Amino acid sequence: MNLTLLAISALGGLALVLAVILYAAANTFKVSEDPRLDEVTEKLPGVNCGGCGFASCRNFAEACLKQNRLDALFCPVGGNKTMSAVAAVLGIEAVQAEPAIAVLRCNGSCAVRPKVAVYDGASTCGIAALTSGNLTDCLWGCLGLGDCVNACPFNAIRMNSATSLPEIEEDACVSCGACVNACPNGLFEIRKKRSITGRIYVACMNKDKGAIAGKACFVACIGCGKCEKVCAYHAVILKDNLAYINDDTCTQCRKCVKSCPTHAIHE
Repeated sequence: MNLTLLAISALGGLALVLAVILYAAANTFKVSEDPRLDEVTEKLPGVNCGGCGFASCRNFAEACLKQNRLDALFCPVGGNKTMSAVAAVLGIEAVQAEPAIAVLRCNGSCAVRPKVAVYDGASTCGIAALTSGNLTDCLWGCLGLGDCVNACPFNAIRMNSATSLPEIEEDACVSCGACVNACPNGLFEIRKKRSITGRIYVACMNKDKGAIAGKACFVACIGCGKCEKVCAYHAVILKDNLAYINDDTCTQCRKCVKSCPTHAIHE
């Protein structure tokens, strides 16, 4: 009997010591959560699209808590209204950002980009790109299998059956960037929406030399440099046989649009 009591006492004492140790460790390594975290998270859309650069809305909220200003952080889904609400919770300033939208940098429809092959593989752009499943001589253009459509969480993209190109619904697009990440040929770009003056960009990603690009697609950028020469604001950059219009320095003068011999520049 004495041995039983002794064993129980020993085990009880050991349990008490371990409990004290665990309590001390819990207090030592305790991480205090900012009570504003839940409030900021509630102000966000909650779609966890990743357009802000973070894995989830809560991760984005955590990043906001660490800032003195919100000019480096932006929720494309909620826009300026959401960021103002977040700033109000944190008691800091929110910088108003210009609305943006995704654009497709390819104009190679069936009518201007002749097919030279038949693809009989898996119906995804990702696999087609890895297996050279391009149906035309342009290896840079849209593969037309709709990975961007499947990736868009806002149903803002649809495939045009006549052109075999994706089309972006302006009212539905929130510039989350899901299509940018989904396209294996990197054909989508987030640009300023410019609802009044419009957007001007080169709808082509073909880096082949002019004659090769022009043969593969009749509306391809052939790297002639005419757009660069007429731009007085140095907004057009010519590199690797391909023109690119800088969204920040472009003044929408549209001289480049008129100068392009292949109509590769969209407005």
